[in-house]
Amino acid sequence: MKTQMFCDPAKMYVICVDSYEDKILEGRIYNVLRDSSVPFKSAVDMLVKLEMLLDDAKLVQSYSVKRVFTPNMASGSLVQTGSVEDGKLATFSLKLLFRQNASWQGSVLWCDGNSEESFRSVLELLLLMDNALSK
Repeated sequence: MKTQMFCDPAKMYVICVDSYEDKILEGRIYNVLRDSSVPFKSAVDMLVKLEMLLDDAKLVQSYSVKRVFTPNMASGSLVQTGSVEDGKLATFSLKLLFRQNASWQGSVLWCDGNSEESFRSVLELLLLMDNALSK
C-alpha cells in the first residue's frame, strides 16, 4: 500500500518504520523537498537526520536562528508530494509546527492505526511511536 502525502512541504515528514527489534527503529524518512528517502538505523539517527532536514528546509526554524523569508515557498500552501512506500511495520505522518525550548512540537498521525496525537517534545514523540509499535 502507498500513503498519499498532502502537506505544507517543509513541515510534513513521513516516517516509515521497517524494523523495531529490541526497540531499535529502522526505516526511512520522506519529504517533498528531497528526491529520495533518507534511511535511518536508530531513534537517535532518525532524530539527527530529521534535524538536518529541518535545518535545510529553513521553514521550521529553531527559535534561536535568525529568520528570513524564503522566496521559493509560500507557507500554508497545500501540495501533493506524491506517494511513498509504507513502512513494513508502521507509517507515521509527522507535522512539525515549532522547534522551541530545545525540542519539537507538532502532531503525529499513525497511518496504520488511523489515530493522531499532538506532542510537545521529542521524547513525547518517541513515546507515542513506541506505544504504536508495541501494539
